[in-house]
Amino acid sequence: MEKGKVARREKQDLELPKAVLSVKPRASQDAWRALADAIAEARGSAGLTQEEVALRMRTTQSNIARLEAGRTIPSTRTLKKFADAVGARLKITFERSGR
Repeated sequence: MEKGKVARREKQDLELPKAVLSVKPRASQDAWRALADAIAEARGSAGLTQEEVALRMRTTQSNIARLEAGRTIPSTRTLKKFADAVGARLKITFERSGR
């Protein structure tokens, strides 16, 4: 097989259908749900609306709603901006899963 054909085939083998990429293992879903809940709780504890947090983060209210609903996975940068917006300190920990 020609070198170019091999490279194209390898690239094709690495591409997954979008439906496969959107499926998360159950444990991951639970972790992302817990994160979304923590985001919503932090905003509520700060006594801020989604719109107020959005203004402080220079984003939109709909982006904040997506974070709180768990429909988007935030970057650490976004989490830091969120923490600053609600007057909180971002703390990331790793715990043993007990497996």
